[in-house]
Amino acid sequence: MAVIESLTGILGKRRVLTDRGVLDSFRADASFVSGETPACVVRPGNAEQVQKILRLANGECLALVPCSSGGPRTRGDTVPLAKDAVVVDLAGMDSVVRVDRRNKVALVEPGVTFGALQAAAAAEGLRVAMPLAPRKSKSVVASLLEREPTTIPKVHWDMSDPLCCLEVFFGSGERFRTGGAAGPGTLEEQWAAGQAQKSPMGPSQADWAKVIQGSQGSLGIVTWASVKLELKPRVEKAFFVCSQSLRDLVTFTYAIVRPRLPDLCLIFDRAAFSAFLGERASRDLPPWMLFYSISGYEHFPEERVAVVEADIRDLARAAGVCPAGAIDGITAQRFFSLAGRPGGEPHWKERVSGGFQDIFFLTTLDKAPGFVDAMEAEADRRGFPRENLGVYVQPVQQGRACHLEFTLLYDPRDPGETGRVEALFLAASGVMIDQGAFFSRPYGPWAGLAYRKCPDSVSALRKVKAILDPRGVMNPGKLCFG
Repeated sequence: MAVIESLTGILGKRRVLTDRGVLDSFRADASFVSGETPACVVRPGNAEQVQKILRLANGECLALVPCSSGGPRTRGDTVPLAKDAVVVDLAGMDSVVRVDRRNKVALVEPGVTFGALQAAAAAEGLRVAMPLAPRKSKSVVASLLEREPTTIPKVHWDMSDPLCCLEVFFGSGERFRTGGAAGPGTLEEQWAAGQAQKSPMGPSQADWAKVIQGSQGSLGIVTWASVKLELKPRVEKAFFVCSQSLRDLVTFTYAIVRPRLPDLCLIFDRAAFSAFLGERASRDLPPWMLFYSISGYEHFPEERVAVVEADIRDLARAAGVCPAGAIDGITAQRFFSLAGRPGGEPHWKERVSGGFQDIFFLTTLDKAPGFVDAMEAEADRRGFPRENLGVYVQPVQQGRACHLEFTLLYDPRDPGETGRVEALFLAASGVMIDQGAFFSRPYGPWAGLAYRKCPDSVSALRKVKAILDPRGVMNPGKLCFG
């Protein structure tokens, strides 16, 4: 193909992949989304090559599908829906450009994983707020752009956190920098003047990073991002709180998260907790478990931990619950060591049955029990076993809202079971959105469910798309850009 020759001229032969096995791996993923086999996969090594690829795509009306995380993929957002698309794999752009301890911020390319950033931050006495046990190959930038929830709600001020600034090449091929990085001057000139690319607002009062977040690569290609970091604790202590009722844990979670007492804070049901540990759900475990950690930092770390521990103990007594250091022989410190670092392979959700499907959305903590009841009723109605239905509740924005996630564990090698799970996935998603779930990340079939609720948003988004990607080359067919 002439396009492949042009791409080879830009990148060199080694960076343009046409191997059938590689191409077929992008045609579908572990989600229920299937698409087209791409014409090739390209691996740019710098921003200038990305811009040249975009200019070629505009000239040839070539569909581009950006990705930066390694497989296996699970959401369908990197599955090409257009014929002869080109997958732009940014995993090779993997430099931690800068870690600034004074301003607690890092600047990273899209191929940087959480393990790499965690190591670079730790060398400066800092840490990064991560999602729960991300894959080892998970791109930090991809996670930030998709607004994956982090496990430390007390430092989660805004839904965009911990993302700060971006460099993005829009579908038009134009280079653009958001927030404090917009200028004036180059990055090096800004650093010399004491700037740190930490303010996300801008240029002017526009928040362009929020426009780009959640767009599933349909507006442009990000070539670096700046990320807020936090002080690395010197002392950490972890606890479980068990309950027969999610509602009781919700009350207690509000009590401790609003004054920002714990660091890590999340809720699992029995099935999700067991799967996280690589086991089948055990009836010996309580139905619901809240996990939290408390930390001491540079000054008087032991004293801070002791004070926070006592404050939480008082709140627990008032809520009628009891913090403990272990559940059924599983220590909170062991769980903490797993939750606070990138996960192993295979992913923890794949260890029990081999496959999974997630249904997740935003709601508020007080409404979470109602959604759980509705999900369990739908699963019972369709004969899906309760022990294969995991629930993960992640408070976000200091407890103002929460990420609620249902995980359907199943064997993807069984066609009958796969069909039943797909039917449950689609039906339950409809039930959730009709009950008020906010699908802020509408992958695959969720796009139709989410956007039919707000036609005015669809109209506005299409106008933005026409400005930033006038030829429609960026990941066509995703979201409301069919």
